[in-house]
Amino acid sequence: MTMLTPTLYADNDLTIYHAQAIKQRWLEGLHQSEGDVTLDLSRVGEIDTAGLQLLWLLRREAHASGRRLNIVAVSPTVADLLAFCRLTENFSAPRATEPEVEAA
Repeated sequence: MTMLTPTLYADNDLTIYHAQAIKQRWLEGLHQSEGDVTLDLSRVGEIDTAGLQLLWLLRREAHASGRRLNIVAVSPTVADLLAFCRLTENFSAPRATEPEVEAA
């Protein structure tokens, strides 16, 4: 039997304004999956402490069920917050590449 590894996304900002909807979607995705969970945060424009709490919640719930949370990409904003809070190692993930800007 092949284990399903869903990829969860944050299409909106990870802020207090979107926290409840994202929490519900992420926990449903976690509980419906059979294997490890993949999280893509490359599209996050803003993140606040509510978003950080969601990351901790998803990580804790995955570990409690014997699975891993694999973050495949983070936006520069998420990477900066994790570094500021000294949590980069807890949520190690490749940083999303920023579009190249041509010099004028």
